[in-house]
This record gives sequence, structure tokens and C-alpha cells, in this order.
Amino acid sequence: SLFQVMTDGEPPMNALHGCSLPDENSSLSACPKEAWLEPAFTLAARTRVVVTSCFFMVAACSNSVVLYSVTRKRRKSHVQLLILSLTAADLLVTTIVMPLDAVWNITIQWYAGDSLCKLLNFLKLFAMYSAALVLVVISLDRHAAVLRPFSFANSNRRNRVMLSVAWVLSALLASPQLFLFHLYTVPGVNFTQCVTHGSFKERWQETTYNMFTFTTLYVTPLSVMVICYIRILFEISKQLKINQGLARGKDDHISKARMKTLTMTILIVASFIVCWTPYYLLGLWYWFQPDMIRQMPEYVNHFLFLFGLLHTCTDPIVYGLYTPSFREDMKMCLKGLKLTLTHQEKSLAVIVELKNKEDREQGRPRSSVSNGGTMHTAF
Repeated sequence: SLFQVMTDGEPPMNALHGCSLPDENSSLSACPKEAWLEPAFTLAARTRVVVTSCFFMVAACSNSVVLYSVTRKRRKSHVQLLILSLTAADLLVTTIVMPLDAVWNITIQWYAGDSLCKLLNFLKLFAMYSAALVLVVISLDRHAAVLRPFSFANSNRRNRVMLSVAWVLSALLASPQLFLFHLYTVPGVNFTQCVTHGSFKERWQETTYNMFTFTTLYVTPLSVMVICYIRILFEISKQLKINQGLARGKDDHISKARMKTLTMTILIVASFIVCWTPYYLLGLWYWFQPDMIRQMPEYVNHFLFLFGLLHTCTDPIVYGLYTPSFREDMKMCLKGLKLTLTHQEKSLAVIVELKNKEDREQGRPRSSVSNGGTMHTAF
């Protein structure tokens, strides 16, 4: 189903011409063998793979720098702990969801065996749950910081508990994937896929599971985040009215620092909502009108899924805009990369020079290095 594509990045298990199969639990044997049309690596799928690969490189590099920037700080704050968990969740999505989605779209079939079929689909949903639930923890922390500022002393302990619950809950909510996914070979056709085909006895059971996943993965986190930030903005507007005309002092500087952190977290949550909402709404539409997936252009589904993955790239950008130390670490990493490349170029130049010397002694044409660092012959 489309929702499995939405949550797991699964390529379609079947593509039948002249057969009407509303879901993966429908019997394939009822369709004639000549009606089978094996899924192909289409232009839209190739584009998805290329864009996913680009997202992977950007997200992996930027989130790794965020991870390095946060862990190297001597003075740890409760906000840094939240950013660390968010970065870890984004790296899970980057290193599990993106590569598997790209490879699966290329191979179309599943070649990794039944155990990896179960494990990787569990890890993919676990990564997506952790990314959403960590954002919920961040929203609850900002809610407490603004509405209950005197509870700041217990914020570290509270956040550690909430983060532990978020990670454990992510694993529990994703655990059904270990039992639902398995290998399935189309009868009479040499085509094997990792699917949930046959795991649900009735259509309503699959719909109930999909609705449960949709609610826990998107609706509930979204509701908590929206409620938290609505209350935060309402409280801030109320405090601004109360504090109008008061002299500015040290407390005003502290409030500006907190407002800076609050703005950063609002942008991170907003990017999650903006990036993933269209894709989840598409899945919701599919449940009520299953036939629409046959009428929907293929590139629409690919584009909306890629737009959702874009969220893992936006988090480091938002964090960098509000964290000077991160920008310094990024510059240092780029400088180190530049020095490494310069050192490699110098080493290559020495090797070329030694080879030229040897060529001159033996009367052969000399070698040189082009601007791209490749060897060519110069006469």
C-alpha cells in the first residue's frame, strides 16, 4: 500500500495490467500470468535515487558536524542534549532510510534475505519514530521553559527521562515490523519482494494497523507540538504586554537568549511539519480512495517522499543559523578538508616530479598533473 511506501520507502510489490488489486492482501493467483507486468526502474525512480543520494551526502556531512560540535563542548546544557538526540535521530534516517530506499528502488526486488527484510524495515520505522518523538520532547522542554521557568533546575533530569521514553517508545512502536514483513514470491513469476502480504487476515486489520501507525507517527506528535507552541506564543505575547515600559536589564539579555533558542526550535518543528505533511496527507487520501494510486502520476509520490526527507537536511541549517560555535566548527572542518586536499595535491606533485625525472633519464615523454589532479602526457 501507499502508506507502507510512506513509512518504509517500499517500492510497489506488484504492477498488474488488467487486474484490480486494491491492496497487498489480495490474491495474485487469481490474475493470469500474462497480466503480470514486472515493476521497472523508471525515469521517476532514477530521479528519486539521484536526489536521495544528494540528500544523503548533505545530511550525513552536516549532521556529523552538528554531532561533533555538540559533543566537543565542555559545558553541556539541557538544550545541547536535545540537539544531540535530534541529530542522532536525523543520522538514523540518513544512514538507514535513505540508502535502503535508493538501493531498493534500483534492485526493485528484495535480494537480502528474510532476516534483513524484517530487521531493516524495523530500523527504518524506528528511525522515523525517533525523529518525530525527539521533536515532541523538544517542544515539551520549550513549553516548560516558558510556562514554568522555575522548573529549570530539574530540566536536565526531566529531559533525560523524556528522551529515554522517546527512544524506547520508538523501538516498541516499530517492533510490529519484525513480525509483519517477510519475503513473498509472486506465484508463477520469478519475482520476490519484502512485503506484508498475507500478514493480515482481513482488510480492516491492515487498515487499523495503518491508522495506528499514522496516528502515532504523525497525528499525535503534530498535535503535541502545535499545542505546545500555541501556548508558548500566547504566554510570550502576554508577558510582552505586562513588561511594556519596564527598564531593560540583565534579565532582558537572558530572555533574548531564551527567545533565540525558542525561535530555533520553532523553525526545526515547522520544517518537520512542512516537509512531511503533504506526503502523509497523500497516504490518508489513498486509504479513502485506494484506486487513486493508479491515477496519480508516479513522480508525485516520489517528489513528496523526497520533500519529506529534506527535513533531515534543514535541521543542521537551522541549528547553524542560531549557533555561532557550529559555524566555527563547520569552517574548521572545511579548512581541514582543504588542507587534506592540498597535502594530497602536493604529494601527487612530488610523485609526478619523481616520475618526470625518471622519464627524462630514460628519454620518455614527461608526465604532469592537470587541474583536476589526473595524469596526462605532455610533449
